[in-house]
Amino acid sequence: MAPPLGKPLRRRGEAFAPVGPSRRSLLAGVAALGALGAAGCSRVPTETSTGGGEQLERLKAAGVVRLGIAGEIPFGYIDKDGNLTGEAPELAKVIFKRLGVDRVQPVPTEFGSLIPGLNSQQFDVVAAGMYINPDRCEQVIFSDPDYQMLDSFIVRKGNPKGLTSYKDVVEKKAKFATGTGYAEIAYAVEAGYPEGDILIVPDQVAGLNAVEAGRVDVFAGTALTTREVVKKSAKAEATKPFHPIVDGKPHTDGGGFAFRPTETNLRDAFNEELAKLKESGELLRILRPFGFTEDEMTDLTAKELCGG
Repeated sequence: MAPPLGKPLRRRGEAFAPVGPSRRSLLAGVAALGALGAAGCSRVPTETSTGGGEQLERLKAAGVVRLGIAGEIPFGYIDKDGNLTGEAPELAKVIFKRLGVDRVQPVPTEFGSLIPGLNSQQFDVVAAGMYINPDRCEQVIFSDPDYQMLDSFIVRKGNPKGLTSYKDVVEKKAKFATGTGYAEIAYAVEAGYPEGDILIVPDQVAGLNAVEAGRVDVFAGTALTTREVVKKSAKAEATKPFHPIVDGKPHTDGGGFAFRPTETNLRDAFNEELAKLKESGELLRILRPFGFTEDEMTDLTAKELCGG
């Protein structure tokens, strides 16, 4: 797994609108997200730590679950019409309804604030397609992943430097960028890229802009995010997906939902419903509008991704 950087790493994470969003719609979603920020930050009651937790019963009684999201398309965001959507919120709507909780409420925050916000009771669950890794598993408990993901680069058209891996970036002394808190930071550092030389940008749209403007040679993100964000670009393209190398071996990431460590009952109930959706094929139907394909479906478990 990726080495810890002293703070939670992204999913994925990265995180996108329905297939083929324009850059305008991406930015509109982020703008709408900010408008909702203040309204969603009230704290929720502290849960008991006994017997696997009582949060599920509390959520049923309240009829609503608060979802921590980070404004990442396609994982969890507010669209241009002000509606909560994304692969994780849409999946959460289905699963929590099956668990007897009819409504979901977004609580927007920065990606790096999701785990602290969860553990400080600002929301009930992280629904942001967050990558599951050992560092994060020490802070929260995860559902099994609902998707798996490889990495990809945004490069200028024709990929003039021939960048197809983190090793290429290091050997060719390419100017490298990735997103705030992204796991790709650790993957680049492990390949030998100096962490202090990495340009950190807010998201994949900013990464695309940096590549198009020539400020960097490459932006690293998930295969899904890169292929979606370049669709409208005349200057940039996404490279073929590849496995990052971790501890000398090809690595596959997986993203899921995070819960407070005391709430094993809620996590287990969520996993039961998730398994049913995987078996029936309904999971892919829910995720497909956000650019996910059969290649992103997975039988990985949280235990495997947590390193145990």
